[in-house]
Amino acid sequence: MSHKRTLDLDAHLEPLLRILRALIDDPRLAGNRLDKLVQQIGRSPGGTFYSRDDLLRAYRQFAGEALPAHDPAVIERLRMKPVRTRSGVTPVTVLTKPFPCPGECIFCPNDVRMPKSYLSDEPGAQRAEQNAFDPYLQTYTRLRAFYNTGHPTNKIEVLILGGTWSFYPETYQIWFVKRIFDALHDFGAGIDRTEEVWAAVQASSQLHPANNPVNVALHGADLTQTYNQAVQSVYAAEMRRSRELSQALQALPAEQRSPIDEFATWDELEAAHTFNETAECRCVGMVVETRPDHISADEVLRIRRLGCTKVQIGFQSLNDAVLKANRRGHTVAATRRAVALLRAAGFKIHAHWMPNLYGSSPDADIADYARMFDDPDFRPDELKIYPCSLIESAELMRRYQDGSWAPYTHDELLTVLAACFRLTPEYCRLTRVIRDIPGTDIVAGNKTTNFRQLVDAELARTGEQSRDIRAREVRGQAVDAAGLSLDTVDYATSAGRELFLQMIAPDRTIAGFLRLSLPDPSAAPLHDTLAGAAIIREVHVYGQAVDIGEAGDGRAQHSGLGTRLIEQAVALARDAGYASVAVISAVGTREYYRSRGFHDAPLYQIRSTTV
Repeated sequence: MSHKRTLDLDAHLEPLLRILRALIDDPRLAGNRLDKLVQQIGRSPGGTFYSRDDLLRAYRQFAGEALPAHDPAVIERLRMKPVRTRSGVTPVTVLTKPFPCPGECIFCPNDVRMPKSYLSDEPGAQRAEQNAFDPYLQTYTRLRAFYNTGHPTNKIEVLILGGTWSFYPETYQIWFVKRIFDALHDFGAGIDRTEEVWAAVQASSQLHPANNPVNVALHGADLTQTYNQAVQSVYAAEMRRSRELSQALQALPAEQRSPIDEFATWDELEAAHTFNETAECRCVGMVVETRPDHISADEVLRIRRLGCTKVQIGFQSLNDAVLKANRRGHTVAATRRAVALLRAAGFKIHAHWMPNLYGSSPDADIADYARMFDDPDFRPDELKIYPCSLIESAELMRRYQDGSWAPYTHDELLTVLAACFRLTPEYCRLTRVIRDIPGTDIVAGNKTTNFRQLVDAELARTGEQSRDIRAREVRGQAVDAAGLSLDTVDYATSAGRELFLQMIAPDRTIAGFLRLSLPDPSAAPLHDTLAGAAIIREVHVYGQAVDIGEAGDGRAQHSGLGTRLIEQAVALARDAGYASVAVISAVGTREYYRSRGFHDAPLYQIRSTTV
């Protein structure tokens, strides 16, 4: 963990108050204008250039005393990188520890310091390593960073990334999620246990940076050992410690365990869930990532029991020949089965898809992408498009050196991605178009990080624009709720019918949406709670994330859009003959749904359509 200097606010009271009073008096003072004011005051004798976190901390401390009462609008103008929470929630990403992976994909990086497929100098991976991959430390420090830069911290979407989640031991998974909730609760209550946890990590874990001088580097052109072999060798002591503790920990009550002992019970996790329902810092969405061949009915329900609402799943390709050539380890049929099971359980499906894989071509990739939305067995809700880039540690290096694989040219990649944007329907959100891999790690392939903007410009050149959700979000715009209309996209899926209800402006800008699944009545439900029920898979209202219960003129959040969408979904389910509507609610949204007529049932919340 890094420790920044903390400014003595009282010692700098006069210049800080000058800046903050100017900010309060002039609503236009923000961004570059605010920076110039700070620089002007900083040039005075003995002046200091104040950071945004300094100004935010000063405003929070002095508002209501030396300054007028706290005003959320002032916090908004001090906020750094507001785009991070303009989709309506505050995203907190945590990585699991380095661990063996069931896959042997030739395009995948082999960085032994990281969980499979991640690189040690990716921003999120760096944060994870600095925090020894500990879930509590990662969550708490990220929350603190958001708070210090002016972002709301009480509606959190937790993204658990790192290799194949379903391949980690169940005890590790339960503990990992439980410790995330512990961090949420401590942060919301103003309790900071990071020093205690850090000390425990340093004393006992190889994953502490000071205890982990990893000196193993794998080179894809000449792999003398696999990633799994290297990880098991490098982290042998850590894995042995976990195994030896496993049995002993089961007999110990929670208060006698170390904060880094990788063990928690289902009962302990469920108690944390219950506490989070009304906590200050709530989990309003939880995501894990896994492989299609590790999804089964039991696995889907177990992931749900952990509190998850969305699954990131690697499609990579929908061509069996390409999957085989890249040693993906599963077929397209496995992807079909996985999507069907996840959809039947109500999960949001966030797919990963990779153009430019070994054995493919630009034309084949465009056809593959079209298949993803033409075929009812796929049709993901969200999508990351990750063009294949060559990393030195990946086995793909051999194919590059023998000339059997080459990266697409800039124009070829632009053509493929422009075609993909055109083919993306309104119900899908393109969350990312290029993976955030530092250019220094890429041996060959695209290094342009703003390719989404290049594609948008290419579409604009021909009078087109993307129809996906991300391109249409209201983001920071003011919303006239009365000017919105309800639009419904109806499409078939492997589970039945899907209704995408969206609240849109005349230009089709989207302020909120709801995903309603109408399962095939003849199919056996995946869980008893879902018998005879339609499923609300997601309700999302866009705009800058605001605190629970906070509203304001022109805000999409807390303007009643979510309730309007839910009532419409219940009516549609009733008209379609369903006796009830189930919702795959996140732990932190249970209270919200209770206040809208839903009651608790195993794994879901449910509401009758006849009341």
